[in-house]
Amino acid sequence: MPVHFSDEEMAARAEAATAAVDAAGLDAILLFKQESMYWLSGYDTFGFAMFQCLVLAADGRQVLLTRMPDRGTAQYTSNLTDIRLWTDVEGMNPAQDLAAMLGDMGLRGKHVGIETDSYGLKASNWIMLEAALDGLCSWTDASALIQELRRTKSPAELSFIRRAAELADDAWDAAVETAAPGVSEAEVLADMQDAILRKGGDFGGNNLIIGSGPAALMVRYTSGRRTMDPVDQLTLEWCGVERQYHAAMMRTLLVGEASTEHVAMHAACREALLACEAAIKPGKTLGEVFDVHAGVLDDAGYNKHRMNACGYGMGAVYAPIWVDWPMLYSGNPLTFDVNQVYFLHMILLNLDDGRAMNLGHSVLVTEDGCERLSRSNLDLVVK
Repeated sequence: MPVHFSDEEMAARAEAATAAVDAAGLDAILLFKQESMYWLSGYDTFGFAMFQCLVLAADGRQVLLTRMPDRGTAQYTSNLTDIRLWTDVEGMNPAQDLAAMLGDMGLRGKHVGIETDSYGLKASNWIMLEAALDGLCSWTDASALIQELRRTKSPAELSFIRRAAELADDAWDAAVETAAPGVSEAEVLADMQDAILRKGGDFGGNNLIIGSGPAALMVRYTSGRRTMDPVDQLTLEWCGVERQYHAAMMRTLLVGEASTEHVAMHAACREALLACEAAIKPGKTLGEVFDVHAGVLDDAGYNKHRMNACGYGMGAVYAPIWVDWPMLYSGNPLTFDVNQVYFLHMILLNLDDGRAMNLGHSVLVTEDGCERLSRSNLDLVVK
């Protein structure tokens, strides 16, 4: 399968990344985030769970160090031409292989950046890597360098995110059709995932979140399926995914009947979500939009039950979680800009009386505000 983007777009990404490396005063950057590797080269794998590193030098060279099982994957999915391997053997230390590769690249005595904030660089591997770099080259944390470049999406990326949003809506339609008293969560889960996969979508960066009854307050995937009671609540958080690009949605669906408190919670979530949409504009900070969310829910009496974040970035992300950087929380000084995509979630979890209400979808920042990517309305659904 070829890279999912044009040669011109990939060349522009490489040029932007190389310029950023040079501007940061680095001779190279060691990429351990799979998201960075995918964005820069098209390389698409879960092999990052093992040790691997894509080195981008300030002169534009890209060299991948990986294991044998991913050599073919890199050749198949990416535009990389220099792919090197470390060997599985007792006593192996792939960090030493990486150090040798850096020496071969002429980076001895140079200054490199490292993506230390990465699931692809677990602590045990970092201990090996830090030791291997000692005396070879100096280093600094550069976790945000490619991350910041990824935040603003190209037209091609946005086309994938729009398709992902369509798939998310399709999954919600399937959930509404299936959920009912006496129905197992397993049926809802299967139908939602089927709606995405049968239309060519991908698995999400984490499991689709589903929980009824008391588990509706978990907002996390947990194992074991439950059958819904005659009167129940069902929380769902999921993503449509296209070419690894995610578009998240969140809903709490009621089964049997809606209590007065559930109706009030839904009204507060809806008001908060609409207020956040209205507040998003280029130049506005993420912290300011969080404050809008908090203000609405606090005024409605839900301070105790709301979250301390109300959304996060959306993009091409990998396991173990589909949350992309950055997050909307109090005081976050980062600003919104055109062609960035965010998931807005309004979450109320009343642990005192066991009621949940959640409402959310993905939005695209435009020149004068934001565009809702979901076609689904915000009405409270009772099955």
